[in-house]
Amino acid sequence: MSGLVLDGKAYAKELEIELFSRVQKLKETMGSDPPILATILVGADPASATYVRMKGNACRRVGMESLSIALPEQTTTQQLLTAIDDLNANPRVRGILLQHPVPKQIEERECFDRIAIEKDVDGVTSHGFGRMAMGEPAYGSATPAGIMRLLARYAIDIAGKEAVVVGRSPILGKPMAMMLLNANATVTICHSRTKNLHEVVRRAEILIGAVGKPEFIKADWIRDGAIVVDAGYHPGGVGDIELTQVIDRVAAYTPVPGGVGPMTIATLIAQTVEAAEKAAA
Repeated sequence: MSGLVLDGKAYAKELEIELFSRVQKLKETMGSDPPILATILVGADPASATYVRMKGNACRRVGMESLSIALPEQTTTQQLLTAIDDLNANPRVRGILLQHPVPKQIEERECFDRIAIEKDVDGVTSHGFGRMAMGEPAYGSATPAGIMRLLARYAIDIAGKEAVVVGRSPILGKPMAMMLLNANATVTICHSRTKNLHEVVRRAEILIGAVGKPEFIKADWIRDGAIVVDAGYHPGGVGDIELTQVIDRVAAYTPVPGGVGPMTIATLIAQTVEAAEKAAA
């Protein structure tokens, strides 16, 4: 019998219905203008451009507005900082998203950290990460925060379980580990250079695949009855885990596609709405 499908696509649709009602209420409170999520895209990376369009479409579905700032490939760090400053100063902009990656001549961390923390709805600033890790109010990085929402939606009990996060990126693996730790899991964070990785993975009651390599995590590494979350997506519709070979013996899993991806965008929109609600309070 197959494990429970943690259907991010279906839950994202449910969440959008709730967010539409909240935005309508906000518009009544604020007068007429809906909140804005601003996205900044530097250069012409086609995958990034597609992702920005998807976020704009999601904004419109919940009654928000989106503002897309497109900057040329040759943009300097200072020019990008100026664009961020302008958005920080715009009272209608409630969330700011700087699309990753940026061209190599730009100091990416300096630019991420320029985003005002109250508008850091993608959870990318050092300040926001620090507050989240310390259990203080902050907007978590959208993908791991979306995973936590999805686990909660399906009443997955995290407390006391042994969780293994494979991947250590600053916007996925590291914040994912902190969120699970804050939810009282016992967390191991590992990566492609971890010795005897298969043995570490086999301990996982909750496994998060976030290494960014197609089917890097092998099916025979995964214990029976595990909760398997695959945060990867690669050409051919595969994730970071050999998922098809384990769905009959795990307790629950996120499909690829349709699991984590929709929750990332839905969480970004939800955190923008929350930021707008706080500003209107």
